[in-house]
Amino acid sequence: MEKSFHRFSELFAQLGLLMDEAGIRAFLAANSPLAPDVLLAEAPFWTASQAALLREEILEDADWAEVVDRLNAALRSPDAGTV
Repeated sequence: MEKSFHRFSELFAQLGLLMDEAGIRAFLAANSPLAPDVLLAEAPFWTASQAALLREEILEDADWAEVVDRLNAALRSPDAGTV
């Protein structure tokens, strides 16, 4: 079975966040850098449903896992809002 490619903006839409470039930049700027000892899904800014979605996608190595990994990396960057 072929995996689907998902865009960063589509993940933001799945999470119920603004998915335009400005919205993504603002979210990253407001929540970065995420401490190295905090798992992505355990970050304090997620709602329970957002955290569950992130956990599920990573655990199942689902279609979304690659873009979730990109989000994780982006949130760990000190200059994430300027990407």
